Amino acid sequence: MTNIRDLAKMAGVSVTTVSRVLNNHPYVREEKKLAVLDAIKKSDYQQNINAVHLSKGKTFLVGVVIPYSDHPYFALLINGMANEALKENYKLVLIQTSYERNKEIEALQMLKQKQIDALIICSRICEWSTIEEYTTYGPIVLFEDTKGKEVSSTFIDHYKCFLFALEYLFKKGHKKIGYCIGRRSGTNSKYREAAYKDFIEKYSISNNPEYIFDHCLYFEDGEKVVSRIKEMTDPPTALLVTSDQVAAGIVTCAKSQNIFIPSDLALIGFDNQPIAKMMNITTIEIPLAEIGKKLFLQAISDNKEVTNEEIKVHLIERKTV
Repeated sequence: MTNIRDLAKMAGVSVTTVSRVLNNHPYVREEKKLAVLDAIKKSDYQQNINAVHLSKGKTFLVGVVIPYSDHPYFALLINGMANEALKENYKLVLIQTSYERNKEIEALQMLKQKQIDALIICSRICEWSTIEEYTTYGPIVLFEDTKGKEVSSTFIDHYKCFLFALEYLFKKGHKKIGYCIGRRSGTNSKYREAAYKDFIEKYSISNNPEYIFDHCLYFEDGEKVVSRIKEMTDPPTALLVTSDQVAAGIVTCAKSQNIFIPSDLALIGFDNQPIAKMMNITTIEIPLAEIGKKLFLQAISDNKEVTNEEIKVHLIERKTV
């Protein structure tokens, strides 16, 4: 395999001159530069990319932790990151965890071992104490509210967002309101749960645990929700559904079960994914691609200060309320 000493001999120049050409150094005579380039072409020389990264102190790789790679929510986030990474000449390393703690630890270890320059965690399973152990090894950015902690973030105020949607349904005449979430143990779900508890206490509404539907992530989970509602003697009249995909599944399945939307069951989805527009689902618009872009720029920023940016959301009124 050709090395830079071989190139120097072929071109009749010093090793230093070859190194300067390879690193696009401006101060190289044109004839020497052409001789080196000709030697590179003839020998089919390939740089050792690991050595280049080592010399520059960067890999130009950013790790991205996602629980699932097949969910549109995370696909939109990644799309925003990928477009920005392309502009900045970086590459993304996707780490799917399926909410397995050891997989998230492996991603953190990649940062510690300098295999990546930064790590973006879109949805975490590890506790804060574990995340904080790795902050000295490189930038870690999270898609959740990290104010007061030494980690940057771009985030949605899920408490405020959820409470707003609940109030909206209440003003529309609904008192038997439930909600669908992906997992109860998630940080964002805890904010939503707090908003729900404060809401029912404010309006003296009875708390019915049956109105809370867990493990709702995909379109087909809508069928599970409708089946449970059909079995209830006192079903909810409205639902907040934290995924437009699940909301679309509920709309589709409700038709076959003679549940009319919105007269029997009102729905508010979240994210404003294309399927919500296609199916006229009222939803809370969360600009996921834009958030992905911001998370990526925080990750590669030369500014070492911790930054936290809250993203505003908007209600898109359609036909399901």
